[in-house]
Amino acid sequence: MNKAQSRHPLPRHLLAGLATIMLMAPLSTAHAAGTGQGGVAVRTSGSVQDTLGTIKKMVAANGMMVMGELHQGQVLKMTGLNVESESIFVGNPTVGKKLFSAEPGAGVAVPIRINVYRDSDGGTVVRYVPPSHQLGSFKSVKVKMVAAMLDDKLKKMVSMLPR
Repeated sequence: MNKAQSRHPLPRHLLAGLATIMLMAPLSTAHAAGTGQGGVAVRTSGSVQDTLGTIKKMVAANGMMVMGELHQGQVLKMTGLNVESESIFVGNPTVGKKLFSAEPGAGVAVPIRINVYRDSDGGTVVRYVPPSHQLGSFKSVKVKMVAAMLDDKLKKMVSMLPR
């Protein structure tokens, strides 16, 4: 077992497949605030790390918490691809309790994933899929109300990012 394999539990061929799937996912080409197949995309003026730090502070100030992080750029380096991409998963256990009590399948959409990355033009982009899009197929009125509230919260946060 080489050094790279000992640090990462997934074999290289699985990581390469994951990277291919991630790159083939449909994306919106919007650079300003916009919603498309790839969700909402907002271009910011800071670096990926600075923007991520700002978002983390906003998340805490809005009664949520970072529940997980995914360092995609580091994983994709193992496949030879050099990208700057970080995802965080944000939520609030009390809000999660409301969603899961109304619809146990809500875990497909929460915690909410926010991706911050450097695009091909060298700009920093924040992207997320609105919770109302991800939870829209559930019939529960309670789920739809919570999803709309989360949409508003995320929209407010990204609108405050430096442009």
